[in-house]
Amino acid sequence: MMHDIAVLGGGPAGMAAATEAARRGARVVLLEESAAPGGQVYRAPPTGFVVPADADSRVGDALRAALRQSGAEIRPGCRVWGVGGGPLVPQGMAAAPFRLDALAPDGQSFAVEARALVLCTGTHERIIAFPGWTLPGVLGLAAATILLKAHGVLPGRRVVVAGAGPLLYAVAAKLLKAGAEVAAVVDLAHSREWVRALPALAARPDLLARGVAWRAKLLARGIRVMAGAQVSAAAGGEVLERARVGDTWIDCDALCVGHGLVPATEATRAFRAAHRYAAAEGGWVPVLDADQRCSVPFLYAAGDGAGVRGAAAAPASGRLAALAALHDLGMLPDHAAARAAPARDLARAARAGGAMARMMALRPELVQAIPPETVVCRCEGVTRAEIDAACADGAGDMNQMKQFTRCGMGPCQGRLCGETAAELVAMHCGGRERAGFATGRLPLRPVAMDALLGDFDYADIPVPNAAPI
Repeated sequence: MMHDIAVLGGGPAGMAAATEAARRGARVVLLEESAAPGGQVYRAPPTGFVVPADADSRVGDALRAALRQSGAEIRPGCRVWGVGGGPLVPQGMAAAPFRLDALAPDGQSFAVEARALVLCTGTHERIIAFPGWTLPGVLGLAAATILLKAHGVLPGRRVVVAGAGPLLYAVAAKLLKAGAEVAAVVDLAHSREWVRALPALAARPDLLARGVAWRAKLLARGIRVMAGAQVSAAAGGEVLERARVGDTWIDCDALCVGHGLVPATEATRAFRAAHRYAAAEGGWVPVLDADQRCSVPFLYAAGDGAGVRGAAAAPASGRLAALAALHDLGMLPDHAAARAAPARDLARAARAGGAMARMMALRPELVQAIPPETVVCRCEGVTRAEIDAACADGAGDMNQMKQFTRCGMGPCQGRLCGETAAELVAMHCGGRERAGFATGRLPLRPVAMDALLGDFDYADIPVPNAAPI
């Protein structure tokens, strides 16, 4: 079946995009890797789990209900590993319908095709390497929220929460509520940075009130908030036992750390869409027009995967992308009137979200402080010293550095090490634009070969005739 619009990613942007398009009569399919739509902020608990309701769960439930009622085809639990069609056709051929190759929850491979594709791929967490960051017990802020929201599980009993942005205080408050001891909150931002952000945050008084409430809970419980500070090392035997902040060691059995969010641009890079580097939006982002159109015809990007602006801004950007796709497909003649409301909503929410994104932007001093022997690429065991040596030997961009060292060639495909490695390369070659990014390649996500190959015998492989001599 040929769909009008396929939506990749079921976070707030993807749910809103699919809902908007389906309500207006389009044949829509949404593919989501998790067992249910929701994304990181509005993640739904697994079937059978009962997690206390909060403001996020209520918003997520409302978005999921609207999606179910819209008539869109929802394919949860599907890992999309390949993209094709669109501009990815043999040279000289006309663009073809977009194709997404995926694995269903039962492990069976399938594909969907659509005339337009909306990418709502979200983000992955940035964690800048430091000594001891590979110890069991050190995990990302996003990972901690998954444990808490989806499973009701504490990452530890005595926890240090460190990093930048509002997620820092959200995680600390949720840990307290769940019964953990928060040993300290270590905030990269100085108090004056938060004060400067207040005018922008005032555009969303509801979100500002939530942030104030999180901070008040910490102060009421006497939790140390260390502003303008960073965790410089973690230590322990086989597992984490303590974290160092400045000259102080803090005993803990979990360290939840996050240095911001990075847009997940694997798919837009695979389609060879134009990108630009915008530190305040999370890093490399696709070049978009005011309606979320990429440089590739009928390809759109929305949500934080198109530039970090927060969950509150994501639904409006998803709706704009869906409306643009409908208009470009000839299914929405009154586009100007339809886009007015989501455009206003996006502008309002993006003001507050943009302020938080700027606070979470990569801080080069964190990378500069990495000792030479520290592992940067966990999958391949590549240290900072090896990356510096590769650059000294002539690796002038991310692709060359990857070839020299194998950094980014493991199962995570550079999602954990990419930002640190790119900043190290940039220090040698003259900036992130010159360092570039690793070329987008398939598979977009690791998949087992047997799931793709199926059952075959070597006799089934066609052998071409020998070439004439």
